[in-house]
Amino acid sequence: MTNDLRNPFKVTDLLLAWSIPVTVLILWYIMTLGQSSTSLFPPPGDVGKAVVRLIADGTLAKNIEISTARAAAGFVIGGLIGFLLGVVNGQFRLAEKILNTPIQMIRNVPHLAMLPLILIWFGIGETAKTVLISLGTFFPIYLNTFHGIRYVDHSLLEMGKTYGLTRFELFKDIIFPGSMASIMIGIRQSLGRMWLTLIVAETVAAKSGIGFMATNAREFMLMDVIVLSLIIYAFLGSLSDFAAGLIEKRVLRWHINYRKG
Repeated sequence: MTNDLRNPFKVTDLLLAWSIPVTVLILWYIMTLGQSSTSLFPPPGDVGKAVVRLIADGTLAKNIEISTARAAAGFVIGGLIGFLLGVVNGQFRLAEKILNTPIQMIRNVPHLAMLPLILIWFGIGETAKTVLISLGTFFPIYLNTFHGIRYVDHSLLEMGKTYGLTRFELFKDIIFPGSMASIMIGIRQSLGRMWLTLIVAETVAAKSGIGFMATNAREFMLMDVIVLSLIIYAFLGSLSDFAAGLIEKRVLRWHINYRKG
């Protein structure tokens, strides 16, 4: 049986998913008829010309590559630390008593509000941006990992102990799979915070990247480039969330809800 027969509503779902963006694009075109790229809101055609221009001189590809590398570095560092601390605090009560309170105190401070302090400590180089993004991505993964591990079905744990599973085997075969749905939620939340933090970091202290491209365009009132930068951020965010969704379906294919899907 072909994939299309197994998924008869796939095309319909795709059309529904893109219905609002296409509608917005049409309205954007209608509302900006007769306007130029120097207006406060340039027409789609001028933004398209900006894409061609920036691709031709290599600016667009270079800045997207730099921004993606920054975002990925911060996400990996913050996400890995958040996952490890979530696992430790979720499994060991003593670790939770020692570590959870200071983590929650730091969490209640908006990570973007720490930008001036981070710039003083680390300067305006790549380290400061990586630290800021790591702070933004740390907490969703930590909280969801901790929650997922702490609320694994205790009857499954008791059954595993009855069968003589070691602590590592309990984690590998019961705790980790049982908490994976919650962990994936944390990953998808962190991806959103990753791009949000990157925008702030690049518009405040950067000499390259999409945010720098937008800031530099603002100095010369290049509204088409500014709008293009926002569209690129939105596209990269949607793409990363889509990829995370595919991974989620893959790793949770054993789950009854995903089998139904």
